[in-house]
Amino acid sequence: MVDAPLRVLLIGATGVFGSRLAERAAMERGIALTLAARGRGKLDALAARLGGLPARQVDRMNIAAGDLAGHDVVIDAAGPFQTSTPTVIEAAIAAGIHYIDLADGRAFVAAIGVHDSAAMSAGVSVTTGASSVPALSHAVIDALTRRGAPDQWVQVDAIRVGIFPGNRAPRGLAVVQAILSYVGHPVRVWRQGAWTDVPGWGQTHRWAVPGVGKRWASVCDTPDQDLLVQRYLPRRSAEFFAGLELGVLHLGLAALALPVRWGWIASLRPAARPLLAIAAPLLPFGSDVGAMDVIVTGLDDKGRPARAQWTLRADGNRGPHVPVFAALALLRRFRAGQPPAPGARACVGILTLADFADDFAALGIATRGAAKDRAADGFDRPDHPV
Repeated sequence: MVDAPLRVLLIGATGVFGSRLAERAAMERGIALTLAARGRGKLDALAARLGGLPARQVDRMNIAAGDLAGHDVVIDAAGPFQTSTPTVIEAAIAAGIHYIDLADGRAFVAAIGVHDSAAMSAGVSVTTGASSVPALSHAVIDALTRRGAPDQWVQVDAIRVGIFPGNRAPRGLAVVQAILSYVGHPVRVWRQGAWTDVPGWGQTHRWAVPGVGKRWASVCDTPDQDLLVQRYLPRRSAEFFAGLELGVLHLGLAALALPVRWGWIASLRPAARPLLAIAAPLLPFGSDVGAMDVIVTGLDDKGRPARAQWTLRADGNRGPHVPVFAALALLRRFRAGQPPAPGARACVGILTLADFADDFAALGIATRGAAKDRAADGFDRPDHPV
């Protein structure tokens, strides 16, 4: 007897991340994928390119339980989640099917608990943040600090996470809107052992990424700002940064943030399309190398000062594939009959770094990790302005 395939509806299939998830999921045995998006043209073209996959025109903001009938799992890869309502989550629970998203919206992910009781009653799992953050970032930190192992660290002092796309990487409208939603606005961060507000896209500095070089970095508003503190209880700080490779773009955005900080304008989000158009002529410059860097300091299992670092380098514009690997790993678990338990939760502590290894290898994405005496590195020295 042949097991029935896992029936998956992928919303936002034509986006920067959704299209890459579609490409990878379409190659998986035992997964019957249906593509969904608002616009028909790109959707039909993608479906044809992937071998004639079924496709449906779907508006995620007006979706109902009946629209999800016939599927086992729905994945929301659309965005921006900073301004999203939980319409798809509610429809999935009502339809009795499992839900996964690639959300990077801090408030959206933080509110996932309100769906926990309904999801448990329906017997389905609702998993948010199955992306580079928080899924991959937490899997990395778990590995670096040996979390759950006999020799796990006894204390975490500081965490720094940085994501740095290459300038030639594709830029989706939803991604740009997500960034612009917090630029210039106060971002709540854990620094010096306390919560404080710093300007979004502020604290601009240069970050030396091993094997990549120096990249610009500024503060971002992500779910990890909360989840890193809740899960690892860092004694001193937990900070998240991102950067644009070209100084003219990164520093230009920092300058554009000033009118928001001064209260002259409410948000840069309405300028997403014009800013994309301005940046388009610069696509040939810079590189196609994206990177992610995670640094943790604390005390190891014997109470000695420790520092651990993990770095990812994605050449050839393969960086936009990284945010989809967590959702892909979850689909494999569903296919194997090992889904997360019923309930609603962020994607932390569910996946391990090993769950990402095969996809890294398949696309030639390099990673490396290291641990050494913290005092010899000088990481504790302030290296960016307040």
